[in-house]
Amino acid sequence: MLTLQPLLLVFLILVPLTSSHMEEMEVLLKRLDGKRASPSVQEAAAKAVLQRLLPTHLSSFEFNIIPKDACGGYSCFWIKNFDPSNSNGPEILIQGTTAVEITSGLHWYLKYWCGAHFSWDKTGGTQIGSIPRPGSLPLVKDGGEMVQRPVPWNYYQNVVTSSYSFVWWDWERWEKEIDWMALQGVNLPLAFTGQETIWQKVLENFNISKNDLNDFFGGPAFLAWARMGNLHGWGGPLTQSWLDKQLALQKRILSRMVELGMTPVLPSFSGNVPAALKKIFPSANISRLGDWNTVNGDPRWCCTFLLDPSDPLFVEIGEAFIRQQVEEYGDVTDIYNCDTFNENSPPTDDPTYISLLGAAVYKAMAQGDKDAVWLMQGWLFSSESTFWRPPQMRALLHSVPFGKMIVLDLFADVKPIWRRSSQFYDTPYIWCMLHNFGGNIEMYGLLDVVSSGPIDARVSQNSTTVGVGMCMEGIEQNPIVYELMSEMAFRTEKVQLQEWVTTYSQRRYGKAVHQMEEAWGILYRTIYNCTDGIADHNRDFIVQFPDWDPSLKPKAELSKQEQMQNPFMRDRTRRFSFRETISFLTQPHLWYSTEEVIYALHLFLDAGNDLAGSLTYRYDLVDLTRQVLSKLANQVYMDAVTAFQQKDIKSLNFQSQKFAQLIKDIDTLLACDDNFLLGTWLESAKRLAENPKEMIQYEWNARTQVTMWYDNTQNNQSKLHDYANKFWSGILESYYLPRASTYFSYLLKSLRENVTFELEEWRREWISFSNRWQAGRELYPVKAQGDALTVSKELFKKYLT
Repeated sequence: MLTLQPLLLVFLILVPLTSSHMEEMEVLLKRLDGKRASPSVQEAAAKAVLQRLLPTHLSSFEFNIIPKDACGGYSCFWIKNFDPSNSNGPEILIQGTTAVEITSGLHWYLKYWCGAHFSWDKTGGTQIGSIPRPGSLPLVKDGGEMVQRPVPWNYYQNVVTSSYSFVWWDWERWEKEIDWMALQGVNLPLAFTGQETIWQKVLENFNISKNDLNDFFGGPAFLAWARMGNLHGWGGPLTQSWLDKQLALQKRILSRMVELGMTPVLPSFSGNVPAALKKIFPSANISRLGDWNTVNGDPRWCCTFLLDPSDPLFVEIGEAFIRQQVEEYGDVTDIYNCDTFNENSPPTDDPTYISLLGAAVYKAMAQGDKDAVWLMQGWLFSSESTFWRPPQMRALLHSVPFGKMIVLDLFADVKPIWRRSSQFYDTPYIWCMLHNFGGNIEMYGLLDVVSSGPIDARVSQNSTTVGVGMCMEGIEQNPIVYELMSEMAFRTEKVQLQEWVTTYSQRRYGKAVHQMEEAWGILYRTIYNCTDGIADHNRDFIVQFPDWDPSLKPKAELSKQEQMQNPFMRDRTRRFSFRETISFLTQPHLWYSTEEVIYALHLFLDAGNDLAGSLTYRYDLVDLTRQVLSKLANQVYMDAVTAFQQKDIKSLNFQSQKFAQLIKDIDTLLACDDNFLLGTWLESAKRLAENPKEMIQYEWNARTQVTMWYDNTQNNQSKLHDYANKFWSGILESYYLPRASTYFSYLLKSLRENVTFELEEWRREWISFSNRWQAGRELYPVKAQGDALTVSKELFKKYLT
C-alpha cells in the first residue's frame, strides 16, 4: 500500500478587502447560502458521488453538513475518524459546509491518505488500486484535519468550453463532469447549456419567429461564438429537436449542481440580437458590429447586430431573459455572466458612454433579479488592451454598484490584469488560469505560477481577490495542471512542488516507481514550467501547416507587402493577447530542452514493464511520445524547407518523406489509446442526431471545428484554420498527411521543372480537399488498436537513438 504523509492545512489567514467591501461580499454569500438545497439533500448528493466513484466503500464513510460557525465562519471540510468502537460501521467521517466541501474532503482524504488519483476518463481516469479495502482505511490524527477555503469561490469553465469540449455530451457524460467538479471543490460553475431555447421563448414575445432565428443561432459546434456576437448562422440552423433536448439537459445539470451545493452561473443579455429585430423595431438603436475573422466579410456569417444598451428595448429584453430562466429553472442563483464586446470593440472609447453601457447591462439583470451580480470574463482587457486603457476599464468596472460585479482575471497565469489595474480598481475578481486554447493537445503548463499566483494575489496589498478559477478553452488534457490548480482553492501557502510532483507520480500510477518520479521531476522543470511569457497554442507543423511560399526572401530583404503575406510574420488569429511575430523559419513555440524531455521519455519506457497495465501510464506514455515526435517533426519540416531554398531536390525529397512518415507513425501511436481517436469525437456528434439530416449536419460541425473552423473561399483558407487542431488518430492520416504530401509535391515540382512555386494552385487544391473531407462520412475507429508500450519503444528506437 502507498503511504503518504497527510497535508496539514488548518485555519486560514485572510488578507481582507476593506470592511465595507467585505460586508458586501458577506451579504452575497449569505444570500446564496439561503438558495442551497437542504442538508439532507446535499448529504445524499455527496453520498451518491461516493457510490458512483467507489461503490465498494459506500459504508466506509459518513457525511454531515455543518454550519460555517463550526469552521470559524468560513467554508471548510473536516476529516475525522468515526467512532472506533463500532467495528462494523463507517470508518471516516467527513463534514463540510456544503456537499461540495464534503466531496472535496473525500477527494483530499483519498489522495493524501490512500494515494488515489482521479482525472478525466480521457486523460487516464482513476487510479483507486492503492485504496485499502473496507475496514482497513488509514486513520487521521486525533481531532481530525480541517481545511478551510482561503477565498470563497472556485470558478470553472470558459464561455467557449461549451463548444470545444461539451458540445456533444449527453447526461451520462455530464454527470461524470459534475462529479469531477465536486471532487475538485468547484462551487461556481458556468451553466450555459440550453440557452438558445430560452432565447427562442423570450424573442417569440417580441414577434421573432423560429424561422427568424435560423440565421442567428450558430451550429452546435459554434454556439459559443454566436452567443458572444462574433458570428451568426455558421454551422446552423438548429433543429427544434436539438433545442428541446438541450433545455432538458440543462435542467438536469442545474438540478445536480444545486443538490451538491454549487452556485451555477447563468447567462444574461449582452445586446446580441437577430437581424429580424431591426425590421420589427425600426426605430431601435441597432447597429452592426465589425467583421470577426471571416475571409471576405461574408454577411451570411459576419457583422452581427447589436442593440445599444442605451435603448429602452435593451433592458426590456434583458429583463425578460432573466425572468424566463427563473421560470424554467427556479431561483437557483443570483450570478449571471455577460461579456460585452468580446473581441469586438465598442463604437467609442468615451468613458461616459462605456459607463452608461455597463449600467444598462446591469440594469437589465437587476430588473429580472433584484439581487443580480454580474460576472464578467476579463478577456477583453487582454485581447483589446489598446482600447481598454485605465479610463475605459474604470468606467466599465465602476458602472455598477460595488458588490454587484465580479471579474474573472481570465489570463492571470500568463498576463495578470490585477497587477496593472489597482486590483481591478477595487472590483472583486477571481484569479484564473486560462492555460489551453482551442482544446489543443499539447503538454504545457506553468506549475510554479499556478502554485504561487493565487497566493501572491490574495496576500497583496489591498487585495480584492475573491476566488480562483480554471478557464481553459478545452478540457481533458494535462491532468497534472488541473489537479494542482484545483488544490489552490484550498491552499493558504505556496505548494512545495518538487515533493508534490513526486507524490503526484505515486498517486497517478498507484505506487512509487523511481524512473517515473525522476521523469516527472524533469517534466516539471521543462514542459510544465514555461517562463517565456508566450500564450501557448499548438502550432506544430503537423497540425498547423504553414500556408506560405518558402521561396520568399529572409525577413530583412522582404518588402512590407511580402511580410504581410508571410504567415511566419503576422498574427494568424485574434485569440491571443500576445501578438507573436514569428521570424523567418522560426520553429513553433518551444520553451524547454528537448534533450531533457527525450530522456524523460526514456525513463517512461524503462518503467513500462512495471506499469504496462495502468491506463494512466498508457495515456501519459502516448502523450509524451507524441509530444517528442511532434517537436522532431518541426525540425524535419524546417530541414525540408531549407533543402527547397538551397534547390536540393534529393534532400527535399528525403525530408518530406520523413515528415510524412512521422505523421503516419504518430497516427499509429495515437491509435493505441482510446483517448486519442477522431472516431470518438465524430460518433459522439452523430449519436445526438434524430434523423439522417441532423447526423450529416452534426458530423460536418464536428469535422469543421477541428480543421478549417470557419469559412473559406476557393483559394483563401479560413483565418482560424487549425485553431482547434487535434492530435488524434484518424485525422493525422486522413487530413494532415494528404495536406503535407500535396504541399511538398508542389515544392518538388517547382525544383524539378524550375518553375515558381504555385502557391495559389496549392491553396486551391488543398481547400477543395478540405471541403470534401469536412463533408465526408468515412468511419473511424472508436476502439484502440495496438500496444502503446511496444509502439512507443519502436518509435523511440527508430527516431531517437
